[in-house]
Amino acid sequence: MSSSDRIELLIDPGTWDPMDEDMVSLDPIEFHSEEEPYKDRIDSYQRKTGLTEAVQTGIGQLNGIPVAIGVMDFQFMGGSMGSVVGEKITRLIEHAANQNLPLIIVCASGGARMQEGSLSLMQMAKISSALYDYQLNKKLFYVSILTSPTTGGVTASFGMLGDIIIAEPNAYIAFAGKRVIEQTLNKTVPEGSQAAEYLFQKGLFDLIVPRNLLKSVLSELFKLHAFFPLNQKSSKIK
Repeated sequence: MSSSDRIELLIDPGTWDPMDEDMVSLDPIEFHSEEEPYKDRIDSYQRKTGLTEAVQTGIGQLNGIPVAIGVMDFQFMGGSMGSVVGEKITRLIEHAANQNLPLIIVCASGGARMQEGSLSLMQMAKISSALYDYQLNKKLFYVSILTSPTTGGVTASFGMLGDIIIAEPNAYIAFAGKRVIEQTLNKTVPEGSQAAEYLFQKGLFDLIVPRNLLKSVLSELFKLHAFFPLNQKSSKIK
């Protein structure tokens, strides 16, 4: 599911206000590739997807409740997290903290982006520290949604830091992929051991929610945590 489709699924029509749309990746480590140069790859994915990067961030309303939301897009370089993805998500969290908004991040990623080297890995710490301020100092509410696939540096950072972690049915969720584990350890990974249902049994997240119920489940969670629709008149206490 593309990031635009997912925004349409979760955000009320006419309320979506994107942030940092013009932020694009440079080639910070001048990554050398035998195939096409990194900059050319970015250009071709931008043309193919109509997106500038592998995440869309912004503010919108979910059943009338104002929310900050980031949605990763696997179709853009496997949803990989480079400096721009990290910066966009960090700015979103900081904006949500300043505006006292609940936060949703929809994860879909192969992990950190190899073409930006250790700068990609630094995004894990940067996002996690912004979330620390948001969750512990500001006492706000972050819901992480894990879609298929969520792997690598995204699983190892903000994917698993939600106050509530929701997975989609049958989603592939892992740190290292099946092939990497098998080649490294010379052991077979049991079939289905990286699927949402198996991991749910092991206590890795809170809920498995199918797409058709997701918006109403999120709406209930936000109300439970005292985030209410804008148009709901608060009853006066006499």
